[in-house]
Amino acid sequence: MSKEKVFLPGASGSMGYEAFKLLWEKRDKYNIVLLQRPSKKNKRLFKPYEKDVGIKPIPGKGIVEKNGFKIVWGDATNYEDIENACQGIDWCLCPMAFISPAADRNPKIAEAVNTNAIKYIIKAIEAQPGGANHIKFIYIGTVAETGDRLPPIHHGRIGDPLKPSIFDFYAVTKIKGERAVLESNLKYWASLRQTFIMIPDVLSLQDPIMFHQAINSFMENNTSRDAGRGLINCLDIPEESEFWKKCYNMGGGPSCRITFYDYLNKVMEINGLGSITDVAERKWFALRNFHMQYFDDSDKLNKYIHNWRDSLEDFFEIMKKNRSFSLKLISWLCKKSKHFQKIVQKATYKQLKELAMDKTGPLYWYKNNLDMRISAFYGSYEKFESIPDWGINMPIMHPEPSWQVLDHGYDEAKESLTIHDLEKAAKFRGGELITNEWNGNIYEKIRWKCAFGHEFELRPYTILKAGHWCPDCLPPPWNYDEQARKNPYFAQVWYPNHNKDEDNFYPENCYEDIL
Repeated sequence: MSKEKVFLPGASGSMGYEAFKLLWEKRDKYNIVLLQRPSKKNKRLFKPYEKDVGIKPIPGKGIVEKNGFKIVWGDATNYEDIENACQGIDWCLCPMAFISPAADRNPKIAEAVNTNAIKYIIKAIEAQPGGANHIKFIYIGTVAETGDRLPPIHHGRIGDPLKPSIFDFYAVTKIKGERAVLESNLKYWASLRQTFIMIPDVLSLQDPIMFHQAINSFMENNTSRDAGRGLINCLDIPEESEFWKKCYNMGGGPSCRITFYDYLNKVMEINGLGSITDVAERKWFALRNFHMQYFDDSDKLNKYIHNWRDSLEDFFEIMKKNRSFSLKLISWLCKKSKHFQKIVQKATYKQLKELAMDKTGPLYWYKNNLDMRISAFYGSYEKFESIPDWGINMPIMHPEPSWQVLDHGYDEAKESLTIHDLEKAAKFRGGELITNEWNGNIYEKIRWKCAFGHEFELRPYTILKAGHWCPDCLPPPWNYDEQARKNPYFAQVWYPNHNKDEDNFYPENCYEDIL
């Protein structure tokens, strides 16, 4: 029996590398194809695997292949490299992404990797003999697609409105990539919207972006090894499964739920620093405009790929064990000596303040009068200035406050929809259905019009089941206040923390304010 060939772009990322290590153990069943940038880091990472199969490493770009292992040393934004990687494959498992914060400072690169490269993969698959009807494509989306979901809308499910946060070019380009998959001619596809992946070396993630997230964000996280395991388990899903041609939320389930505030406190506690209140100021953290939520439907994906293995307790144990000797020693000394702990807390406060004062940090925005940033993340300078100290008028962060289920604009309980259901859904989005006749196939492309008069063609599944809407209204620019006034479906996720008299506009080049 011949082996199936699996293309794994993005194999050097946190999710991708965990998946690669598991796939490497399955070489008796699968041949492996990678497409990697020829960076020193990537060359060093995969050199042992090349050696294991007898590949002689090459400098720079090129293709190496031996004993069922192939690496295209190239660039995912180059179609020829994608085409070479896709030759003869049976699967494409795609965690590849150019992520935040780098993506938000380089939107052109984000577009090239997160959108155009995905279109190239689809094109290359469809160019293979029988590729569109045979090759299976697992796309990894992101929780960032649905943006800010603070209480009382902190629970989410597939079909909720897509709302990439202002300045979040990563989320925008990932939405475009996902839409390309959903609207493709592929017979076998799925989009898994991945949550925040907790990596063992969590302290390596220190970046001003940590202050973009509100302390009362509700998170359903995932460990990197569960993320990788889940992706590889997709290979066990048969063609006849109902899994295919759907979007899913990918999180760790109820055992991985926590507020951002509690998560930060636990990280600080493990490292002997007390709590986040001992090393940072509350107003450094934004009031809105990031992402994260609890998933009401991540169990649907777990049923297929069994990725609910690790709990938060498991992760924190992994984190403890992964610390360097020096960090373990500092943590031990902090717990033994209050005086030593105060010294370390003071040093950590200084370090975090420097992050907050970075151009991508809130303190820099405030001190340099970056109006758009303050408006997007805080609402106003007055709201920033009025944030009290820790413990005073704290937002509700009960482990399970009440929440409201969002309306998708049609009767979701119906097994089959009619054209009247589509008309109702379009109206709820402030638009209309242009197509006059429909055969009931939710994967048949039909025409719609949004509240702003843009006409477009999308499948009913893409809109009703996956939460997409007008491609022309997708940011940038961000005119969400105007959209919310005309689109009741979108208004559900906008007005919980925006006033109806706000009228902000963030142009396409808004990110240049910090360059």
